[in-house]
Amino acid sequence: MKLASRFGAVNLVRRDRPLRLLEKYQRQPSEPFTSTSFTKTWLQLQMAHQEREVFIVMYLDNQHCLLGRETLFTGTLSHTEVHPREVVKSALKHNAAAVILAHNHPSGTTEISQQDKHITQRIMKALALVEVRVLDHLVVGNEVVSFAECGWL
Repeated sequence: MKLASRFGAVNLVRRDRPLRLLEKYQRQPSEPFTSTSFTKTWLQLQMAHQEREVFIVMYLDNQHCLLGRETLFTGTLSHTEVHPREVVKSALKHNAAAVILAHNHPSGTTEISQQDKHITQRIMKALALVEVRVLDHLVVGNEVVSFAECGWL
């Protein structure tokens, strides 16, 4: 009985870990986003409750510390329209040196469309004109897919 309760406690700790990471980050907002796995977990927690597709931009300084996060676009169940001009405008407003882009797929799939790749390239080109780097674009569904890890940036 004692052994079973220990395993139950271990599983509870494992399930609670992402929430503790998020709480820690919220208490210490100057910690840099240098780990892709941490960024994935953070975004999953931020976007898990969304019923429609949303496009989020995380604004970072030169040390990759979070300056701010905005949901710039909200769409339908399967699509959101993204305008690079608005991403640039908001990055300048936050005085960002870099950004991480993210959008969700409420259906849970993480299949990357040609349209996803195309808009990412357009945003990268627009932000390059004002010397803001795109570090990654993540697609959040049941899993999280990183454009950087897939070699698409």
